[in-house]
Amino acid sequence: MALSANLFLRQNQSLVMTPQLMQSIQLLQMTHFELIQFIAQEVEKNPLLELSSDDGDLGTDAPRIEDAGHADSGEGEGGTSETSANGLASDWYEAAQGDGLGDRLDANFDSVFGDDAPPPRADAPELLGQWKSMPGSGGDTGESYDLDDFVAGQTSLRDHLNQQIPFALADPGDRLIALSLIDQLDEAGYLRADLEEVANRFGKDAAAMDRILVTLQTLDPPGVFARSLSECLGIQLAQRDRLDPAMAALVQNLELLAKRDFSTLKKLCGVDEEDLLDMLSEIRKLNPKPGAGFEHSPSEAVVPDIMVRSSSDGNWIVELNPDILPRVLVNQTYYASVTKNGTSRDGDQAFLSECLQNANWLTRSLDQRAKTIMKVATEIVRQQDAFLRHGVDHLRPLNLRTVADAIKMHESTVSRVTSNKYMLTPRGLFELKYFFSVSIGSAEGGDNHSAEAVRHRIRALIAQESPDAVLSDDDIVNTLKDGGVDLARRTVAKYREAMNIPSSVQRRREKRAVAKAAAN
Repeated sequence: MALSANLFLRQNQSLVMTPQLMQSIQLLQMTHFELIQFIAQEVEKNPLLELSSDDGDLGTDAPRIEDAGHADSGEGEGGTSETSANGLASDWYEAAQGDGLGDRLDANFDSVFGDDAPPPRADAPELLGQWKSMPGSGGDTGESYDLDDFVAGQTSLRDHLNQQIPFALADPGDRLIALSLIDQLDEAGYLRADLEEVANRFGKDAAAMDRILVTLQTLDPPGVFARSLSECLGIQLAQRDRLDPAMAALVQNLELLAKRDFSTLKKLCGVDEEDLLDMLSEIRKLNPKPGAGFEHSPSEAVVPDIMVRSSSDGNWIVELNPDILPRVLVNQTYYASVTKNGTSRDGDQAFLSECLQNANWLTRSLDQRAKTIMKVATEIVRQQDAFLRHGVDHLRPLNLRTVADAIKMHESTVSRVTSNKYMLTPRGLFELKYFFSVSIGSAEGGDNHSAEAVRHRIRALIAQESPDAVLSDDDIVNTLKDGGVDLARRTVAKYREAMNIPSSVQRRREKRAVAKAAAN
């Protein structure tokens, strides 16, 4: 058969994941901080994108800008806004210099308008106008100082230790090693370095390293530079002159203390029950994480994405948090002014067309993201109405499919929406995934129970038990069954261990020890 080239025309349908579709999916699961960073990157590389600014008066000659980032917040829906190319006022001192006012100001201009300084004279209108525009001046802007700007920052553990090194070590080489060891402390103040590796790097022997480490372990806070919990507690006890042989034996057997095996501890320490209680009381006064009280990496505050409040008619009002909704603007006027004269090159025209397409896609994606979050949040509130009214005992079992079927979306979409999103309710701040839990059958054939509600019941039962009536897992099972919850013993044990609650034997030992200590 002869080989020949043939031309065929075929038609088929397929789902293609375009880059824009992939980014839309990523936008849906982004947190607030990730979304702000992504938008900032897009604004930086797209000249047609701008971020809305609510500060300052809008000039009459400002270009008209299309606003498409707030469709679901109840503000600026499908509307337009006016903005100035210079949205932020220039620095008052630079403006003063430009007007020749700098020559008439004191050289120490930072203190001219101090907190206690009176307003400028009325015969200096330029200066008075600058003073009114300053934050906290009581001018027409209504702005005030942010108190967070005046809060003193915490001292880091590194800085605190660096201040003590010159007084503890005189040799410059030892100080250099000490600085290297400080860099290898974790957030709790424990040393995670390999001393042999550090010794080889600095050309020191093991004896020299031990001498430096012993000196560093005398620094404040007590227990810093320890390599284990036992060593940390031992350092603190030694500085209190309480590290006798009995206490040393107790510190070396912390695993028995965690198991509440007091009878074995009494034999190892060679003390009676009264002395052991005194030793345990001394251990409780120590700090197992000496470095935890210092500033480490900055923490991110949890900002709610959805806010739920009750209305006057007894229903729930669900709304997006307006403080975190990004307002992205598309400057259509700038695009029209550049393209209408036809003087730009073809490459520039293609670039601007692509920028306009990307800008419109971003605004539509943000609008769709807000709408999807609102749909999911509204359905969650509808499903968990009893929880919002009566508490965690009334949390209903809920899964992704139930919400997805109710709002006519896919389960994966609901999963992305509930990832790292938070809802502020009258009951507190909760992650959206908190409202989803497995279903546990009812012993009486009624409605099923939420796993989170059952865990709450187990915690409440254990918290109410007395030293003479500690509940075993079987007792908890029977109590839950009397309350209409059908749960197996192994499930109770699994829930208890997940909540870091010890067994009934360990709880009984601990409660009796605490009761005797309180009686003495």
